[in-house]
Amino acid sequence: MSKLDEGLTLRLARAEEHDELEDLQRRASLEVPEYREQLEEHPDAIYLPQGQIANGQVIVAEIDGEIVGFAAVVGGELDGLFVEPDLWGFGVGRKLVDAATHEARRRGLALKVIASPRGRRFYEHCGFTVEGDAQTRFGPALRMTK
Repeated sequence: MSKLDEGLTLRLARAEEHDELEDLQRRASLEVPEYREQLEEHPDAIYLPQGQIANGQVIVAEIDGEIVGFAAVVGGELDGLFVEPDLWGFGVGRKLVDAATHEARRRGLALKVIASPRGRRFYEHCGFTVEGDAQTRFGPALRMTK
């Protein structure tokens, strides 16, 4: 077990964390070079609906009380997955996907995601398979299911 595993906790987001979560989403999203210019031109694309938090659809990952990532699970869809860029590759995203999968299965649903081609390998490592192509406002994507 890594030091990260020992200190990582998952819980539901709280309403007062909304702005902090959107800031994390912005940092993580701007770290992806192929989307940076479009995101800078369309800052409205960084958006976490308050209702998702209010409805218990946002799972937060924290280490020693500090938020380091979150996943939004709406129905059976992983609507967003964001991790602090300096923690990419350390298992935070995978833990959030596991929690999202559990939540979807608890509702009797498979977990689906619309993923960028860049995220394909990560999602495949998490057990997703490609079901087809999709289009987002930022370009081509993959429909994946777990």
